[in-house]
Amino acid sequence: MQDVFNAKESQIYIDRINNLTPFAVPLWGKMSVDQMLAHCNVTYEMVYEPQKHKSPGGLAKFILKKFVKPKVVGEKAYSKNSPTSPQFLIKERQDFILEKKRLIGFIQKTQQLGREAFDGKESFSFGKLKAQEWNNMFAKHLNHHLDQFGV
Repeated sequence: MQDVFNAKESQIYIDRINNLTPFAVPLWGKMSVDQMLAHCNVTYEMVYEPQKHKSPGGLAKFILKKFVKPKVVGEKAYSKNSPTSPQFLIKERQDFILEKKRLIGFIQKTQQLGREAFDGKESFSFGKLKAQEWNNMFAKHLNHHLDQFGV
Protein backbone atom coordinates (compact mmCIF):
# COMPACT_ATOMS: atom_id res chain seq x y z
CA MET A 1 0.00 0.00 0.00
CA GLN A 2 1.40 3.38 -0.97
CA ASP A 3 2.00 5.94 1.76
CA VAL A 4 -0.11 9.03 1.10
CA PHE A 5 1.90 10.89 3.74
CA ASN A 6 5.15 10.40 1.80
CA ALA A 7 5.94 13.21 -0.68
CA LYS A 8 7.32 10.93 -3.42
CA GLU A 9 4.44 8.50 -3.20
CA SER A 10 1.86 11.30 -3.13
CA GLN A 11 3.42 12.68 -6.27
CA ILE A 12 2.82 9.34 -8.00
CA TYR A 13 -0.93 9.81 -7.40
CA ILE A 14 -0.73 13.36 -8.71
CA ASP A 15 1.14 12.19 -11.81
CA ARG A 16 -1.51 9.53 -12.42
CA ILE A 17 -4.28 12.13 -12.06
CA ASN A 18 -2.44 14.44 -14.46
CA ASN A 19 -2.46 11.61 -17.02
CA LEU A 20 -6.26 11.70 -17.10
CA THR A 21 -8.05 13.56 -19.87
CA PRO A 22 -11.66 14.77 -20.00
CA PHE A 23 -12.22 12.00 -22.57
CA ALA A 24 -10.91 9.11 -20.47
CA VAL A 25 -13.24 6.10 -20.53
CA PRO A 26 -13.61 3.75 -17.56
CA LEU A 27 -12.53 0.14 -17.85
CA TRP A 28 -15.53 -0.72 -15.62
CA GLY A 29 -18.35 1.11 -13.89
CA LYS A 30 -20.72 3.89 -14.92
CA MET A 31 -18.99 7.09 -13.80
CA SER A 32 -17.46 9.52 -16.24
CA VAL A 33 -13.95 10.71 -15.46
CA ASP A 34 -15.20 14.05 -14.08
CA GLN A 35 -17.70 12.24 -11.85
CA MET A 36 -14.94 9.91 -10.63
CA LEU A 37 -12.77 12.86 -9.64
CA ALA A 38 -15.68 14.47 -7.78
CA HIS A 39 -16.43 11.09 -6.16
CA CYS A 40 -12.82 10.82 -4.94
CA ASN A 41 -13.04 14.34 -3.57
CA VAL A 42 -15.90 13.34 -1.26
CA THR A 43 -13.50 11.34 0.95
CA TYR A 44 -11.38 14.45 1.45
CA GLU A 45 -14.37 16.78 1.82
CA MET A 46 -15.45 14.71 4.82
CA VAL A 47 -12.09 15.59 6.39
CA TYR A 48 -11.57 19.18 5.24
CA GLU A 49 -15.12 20.40 4.43
CA PRO A 50 -17.39 18.32 6.70
CA GLN A 51 -20.15 20.94 6.60
CA LYS A 52 -20.89 19.79 3.02
CA HIS A 53 -22.08 16.39 4.24
CA LYS A 54 -24.69 15.09 6.65
CA SER A 55 -23.11 13.24 9.55
CA PRO A 56 -24.48 9.73 10.07
CA GLY A 57 -26.80 9.25 13.05
CA GLY A 58 -26.13 6.92 15.97
CA LEU A 59 -27.47 3.68 14.46
CA ALA A 60 -25.97 4.39 11.03
CA LYS A 61 -22.61 5.20 12.60
CA PHE A 62 -22.69 1.96 14.59
CA ILE A 63 -23.39 -0.05 11.42
CA LEU A 64 -20.67 1.81 9.52
CA LYS A 65 -18.10 1.19 12.28
CA LYS A 66 -19.02 -2.46 12.72
CA PHE A 67 -19.48 -3.63 9.13
CA VAL A 68 -18.12 -1.08 6.65
CA LYS A 69 -15.04 0.25 8.44
CA PRO A 70 -12.99 -3.00 8.21
CA LYS A 71 -13.49 -3.08 4.43
CA VAL A 72 -12.66 0.59 3.98
CA VAL A 73 -9.59 0.92 6.22
CA GLY A 74 -8.20 -2.60 5.81
CA GLU A 75 -5.42 -3.67 3.46
CA LYS A 76 -7.55 -5.59 0.93
CA ALA A 77 -8.23 -3.73 -2.35
CA TYR A 78 -11.77 -2.94 -3.45
CA SER A 79 -13.30 -5.19 -6.07
CA LYS A 80 -14.61 -3.80 -9.34
CA ASN A 81 -18.16 -2.46 -9.20
CA SER A 82 -18.17 -2.37 -5.38
CA PRO A 83 -21.29 -0.79 -3.86
CA THR A 84 -21.08 2.93 -3.18
CA SER A 85 -22.54 4.81 -0.24
CA PRO A 86 -25.23 7.31 -1.31
CA GLN A 87 -23.11 10.26 -0.13
CA PHE A 88 -20.48 9.28 -2.69
CA LEU A 89 -22.83 9.03 -5.68
CA ILE A 90 -22.19 11.80 -8.19
CA LYS A 91 -25.16 11.87 -10.54
CA GLU A 92 -24.46 15.01 -12.55
CA ARG A 93 -21.52 15.78 -14.82
CA GLN A 94 -18.80 17.87 -13.15
CA ASP A 95 -16.13 20.36 -14.19
CA PHE A 96 -13.16 18.09 -15.00
CA ILE A 97 -10.47 20.75 -14.46
CA LEU A 98 -11.97 21.98 -11.18
CA GLU A 99 -12.40 18.49 -9.74
CA LYS A 100 -8.89 17.51 -10.83
CA LYS A 101 -7.38 20.59 -9.16
CA ARG A 102 -9.38 19.96 -5.99
CA LEU A 103 -8.26 16.33 -5.77
CA ILE A 104 -4.60 17.22 -6.30
CA GLY A 105 -4.92 19.95 -3.66
CA PHE A 106 -6.45 17.53 -1.16
CA ILE A 107 -3.68 14.98 -1.78
CA GLN A 108 -1.03 17.65 -1.28
CA LYS A 109 -2.68 18.99 1.88
CA THR A 110 -2.94 15.50 3.36
CA GLN A 111 0.71 14.77 2.61
CA GLN A 112 1.84 18.11 4.04
CA LEU A 113 -0.17 17.72 7.25
CA GLY A 114 1.49 14.34 7.65
CA ARG A 115 0.89 11.09 9.43
CA GLU A 116 0.93 12.71 12.89
CA ALA A 117 -2.04 14.94 12.08
CA PHE A 118 -4.14 11.89 11.23
CA ASP A 119 -3.14 9.51 14.03
CA GLY A 120 -6.21 9.34 16.27
CA LYS A 121 -8.14 11.82 14.10
CA GLU A 122 -11.92 11.40 14.14
CA SER A 123 -13.40 10.08 10.91
CA PHE A 124 -16.72 11.35 9.62
CA SER A 125 -18.20 7.83 9.67
CA PHE A 126 -15.87 5.47 11.52
CA GLY A 127 -14.77 7.19 14.73
CA LYS A 128 -11.10 7.67 15.57
CA LEU A 129 -8.70 6.09 13.09
CA LYS A 130 -5.00 5.35 13.27
CA ALA A 131 -2.80 7.06 10.70
CA GLN A 132 -2.33 3.74 8.87
CA GLU A 133 -6.10 3.33 8.59
CA TRP A 134 -6.40 6.82 7.10
CA ASN A 135 -3.60 5.94 4.72
CA ASN A 136 -5.28 2.70 3.66
CA MET A 137 -8.60 4.46 3.10
CA PHE A 138 -7.12 7.23 0.97
CA ALA A 139 -4.70 5.00 -0.96
CA LYS A 140 -7.18 2.19 -1.69
CA HIS A 141 -9.81 4.60 -2.94
CA LEU A 142 -7.40 6.48 -5.20
CA ASN A 143 -5.85 3.29 -6.57
CA HIS A 144 -9.25 1.75 -7.25
CA HIS A 145 -10.52 4.68 -9.28
CA LEU A 146 -7.28 5.57 -11.04
CA ASP A 147 -7.00 1.91 -12.07
CA GLN A 148 -10.63 2.14 -13.22
CA PHE A 149 -9.52 4.79 -15.72
CA GLY A 150 -6.31 3.04 -16.71
CA VAL A 151 -3.79 5.43 -15.16
